[in-house]
Amino acid sequence: MDKKRRLEEIDHLKIFTGNANPELAKKICDYLSIQLGNAYVGRFPDGEIDIKVNEDVRGADIFLIQPTCPPVNENLTELLIFIDCLRRASAARITAVLPYYGYARKDRKDEGRVPITAKLVANIITEAGADRVLTVDLHAAQIQGFFDIPVDHLLAFPVLSKHFEGLRSDDWVVVSPDVGGIKLARNYSKKLGIKLAVVDKRRVGPEETHIGFVIGDVYDKNVILMDDLIATGGSIAEAANVLKEKGAKDIYVGATHPVFCGAAVEKLYNAPIKEIIVTDTIPLNEKVKSINNKIKVLSISELLGEAIMRIHRHKSVSSLFV
Repeated sequence: MDKKRRLEEIDHLKIFTGNANPELAKKICDYLSIQLGNAYVGRFPDGEIDIKVNEDVRGADIFLIQPTCPPVNENLTELLIFIDCLRRASAARITAVLPYYGYARKDRKDEGRVPITAKLVANIITEAGADRVLTVDLHAAQIQGFFDIPVDHLLAFPVLSKHFEGLRSDDWVVVSPDVGGIKLARNYSKKLGIKLAVVDKRRVGPEETHIGFVIGDVYDKNVILMDDLIATGGSIAEAANVLKEKGAKDIYVGATHPVFCGAAVEKLYNAPIKEIIVTDTIPLNEKVKSINNKIKVLSISELLGEAIMRIHRHKSVSSLFV
């Protein structure tokens, strides 16, 4: 398709961004060969969020890029106000593009007197005026069902697996850091044609886990430790230590969302990890960049850009999952 025809077809497609990850939004626009929407997203003197869209969006198909990453409450509130602003400006359709969906951990009542925050946030986004959601690697896949609007749930699998494609040999193994991540690790194991192992992890507190044993053979193997996100880094660091004790050689970590909160930087820096491969769903802060000798960031902009284009043209996005 020539560039002129492509530009004609996306004439009513507009992309805007809040302050959560503007660099990713710019990369998506570069991939689609369109300009990033012109909007002011600032603060009043008392800290309240102030937003104004500086161009006509009446009848437009809007994609709003805003991961709800730390500072979570700030970015979530920006998202809601921005959606309301676009709705009142008569946008034809508003898609909330959440490369990272925060508040996903509380997806069920696992004990008495606790909220289901993942559902609450889904309700708020819908009530604000979003018509659909585009997201990447939800912490729990069932969160898709919390929305009463269409959800396109992408996987970073094609981006991360491509990075590891040259590692197909008998001395490599994909490891899940816990039982809950077996399905994710199995996908990489199947794609790369290498064996699978699992670390037995039990959570004993909000920020504390206990690792019992390793299921599978990791002795004298190079390891790819896969997870959907790295938050405090405790589980990954502890798993890496146990794998080393079990005789693993080089340990690589792959994760979609580099949350890196608390003492994650120190834990990962001191762990026996050769390289950490993440995507740019969340921007790295300056503290994290201080260990950039271990971190490699892969861009998810082309995957999101292609999904946006397909949604805009009412085409399937399922082919992006492989």
